[in-house]
Amino acid sequence: MAASKNKTPDFFKDESFDPMDVATGPGRTGQDSEKSIHSDAGKGAIPKAGVGHAANKKKAGFYISVDLLERFSRKFYEMKLAGVAIENKSALLELALSFALDDLDKGPKSRVLEVIEAQ
Repeated sequence: MAASKNKTPDFFKDESFDPMDVATGPGRTGQDSEKSIHSDAGKGAIPKAGVGHAANKKKAGFYISVDLLERFSRKFYEMKLAGVAIENKSALLELALSFALDDLDKGPKSRVLEVIEAQ
């Protein structure tokens, strides 16, 4: 009997694909994208808050008020129009969240904590 030309894929094989490579094409993620982000650092660029590959990221599921979301989007597009080298909304949100968490780490001197306690 002749061997089948159509091989059935092994669905249990531990070989995964990179969703960023699928979306943007191979070679546009990982080391190359990190170089392009850091090469703009002296030009007022805003680097990604999360360091590394897209596999280090996870989609978050929580609610934000419509007013805050519209304000965030408006600010993002204002920055883009002003020529600020911000990669995407996720990078801006990661940066803002990182600043807020750094502030909360200050304990009683935290401005975020001060606002929370004033409510």
